[in-house]
Amino acid sequence: MMAQPQRRRRYFVMMGICIALFVLAWGVVRLWSIPAAIAMCVVAMAIPPFAAIVANRRDRDDKWWDQ
Repeated sequence: MMAQPQRRRRYFVMMGICIALFVLAWGVVRLWSIPAAIAMCVVAMAIPPFAAIVANRRDRDDKWWDQ
């Protein structure tokens, strides 16, 4: 059973990666390759939906959905 704090931690890690990709793409990578920076932003745009799925995933033993 995955506890709620562990789900929250995974969510914040994924969102931190998302923000880091945006910052690195336009702060550093764009100086060498704009297509690579755009690709990093596209990857970063795909992360938040998956982070929400991870954070809200129901485990078999979870009772908080039943309340």
